[in-house]
Amino acid sequence: MVGARREGGSGAAGAGFQARAGERVRGPERTFRKETPMIITKMALPRRTFLRGAGAAVALPLLDAMAPALSAMSRTAAAPVRRLAFTYIPNGAIMEQWTPAAAGKAFDLPPILAPLERHRDRLVVLSGLDSRPAEAAEGEGSGDHARASAVWLTGVHPKRTEGADVRGGKTIDQVAADALGRDTQLRSLELAAEDFTAVGGCDIGYSCSYVNTLSWRTATTPLPMQTDPRVVFERLFGEGLGADARRRQLAEDRSILDAIVGEVGRLQKRLGAADRSRVDEYLDNVREVEQRVRKMEARVGEHIELPAMPVGVPELYDDHVKLMYDLQALAFRADVTRVGTFMLAREASTRTYNHIGVPDPHHAISHHGNAPDKVAKHAKINAYHVSLFARFLDTLRATPDGDGTLLDHALLLYGGCIGDGNLHTHTRLPAIGAGGAAGRLEGGRHLRYPDGTPMANLLLSILDAVDVHRERIGDSTGRLAGLL
Repeated sequence: MVGARREGGSGAAGAGFQARAGERVRGPERTFRKETPMIITKMALPRRTFLRGAGAAVALPLLDAMAPALSAMSRTAAAPVRRLAFTYIPNGAIMEQWTPAAAGKAFDLPPILAPLERHRDRLVVLSGLDSRPAEAAEGEGSGDHARASAVWLTGVHPKRTEGADVRGGKTIDQVAADALGRDTQLRSLELAAEDFTAVGGCDIGYSCSYVNTLSWRTATTPLPMQTDPRVVFERLFGEGLGADARRRQLAEDRSILDAIVGEVGRLQKRLGAADRSRVDEYLDNVREVEQRVRKMEARVGEHIELPAMPVGVPELYDDHVKLMYDLQALAFRADVTRVGTFMLAREASTRTYNHIGVPDPHHAISHHGNAPDKVAKHAKINAYHVSLFARFLDTLRATPDGDGTLLDHALLLYGGCIGDGNLHTHTRLPAIGAGGAAGRLEGGRHLRYPDGTPMANLLLSILDAVDVHRERIGDSTGRLAGLL
């Protein structure tokens, strides 16, 4: 059944009216010309509408039928939904190849950021930001990697411990999720592209909890990051199929959408032509991602005994990252969640990137000692990660959302909490803002801030952009001037 109750009363006035081809239709809000017949009915779908079947619950994207209707002829687009996405890169960056030479609008993207050129109008490069809480307190010594990932979205110095008594700060994704997650199936989505199962100490004096996640529900509650695309897919669109049922579904090579085919057909009969097209395209996208999940599971092995939660992390890093980004885009499009975090790799990652010509472990390369060949390899990893982010922006930009696109209405932060990986500095951090934040973020700019400007000022401004206001975050001293 269509899993939502009707909201909004009687719907459009003049129900059942059919405009003839070429007829001019007038209303108090606008005049438009219909070149094809249009059926206006009393149907009005709530924004939170699901198509439900056995083991499946698929949320619908934003449709015209969900727009608030003042009358049949004055229906306007629903207010845009703002979404937040945070993508983290570990081990610092080659900032000389990251930071544009000129500030303002007349700047050239340097080599590392070059893959983002096609999204320049939706891009804000931010330089001069520091995160001093990630530095060692007196007597603490090492531990910069653990502190970096723990501080990035909090601005709060974490407790030095290798035990279970971890303490950091509530991350701004969770602060935002308290408000943005009230009307969604999931408060937030936490994704990663590297194994995050280590326990004990992962950096000198610091628990693995600090490097295993970006997201903290409270100061003492780190949230797990999910690396398995199938688990993510079923969390977004499944309804708790057990291991046996999942095994049967895989054996039959059935799509999760097969369970709702009848409901799709009934819904389509009630929608206008534009909405029917949107639903078809959206469900095709869901099916395509699902098929990619299946193909990647096949690479892991054809005879996997499925546990309570299915396995199937892609063998190839490139495939893994792209699929996780696509799942996040699907989650945003279906409005299953409005807040997401994604860790491309954990701090001190030793991942190698043979497919781009860097067989050396990432962490080792980040300690380049200014050797030209190692600097070049580190920059190559940085640019590769940026290219994957650019592809994510491609997807968001190509996805309609109300009167714009997902990219128009989202605000994304891409960067990390180590500047110079060779020296483990937490100054001059790599930071990029992307998206339009539903008209609140102007792109095409390089904003250069005075040395010592707290990264936490940016965190405050990001919350402001989604109407979640706080007096202070971590070591913030105010909002980031000129951003919004």
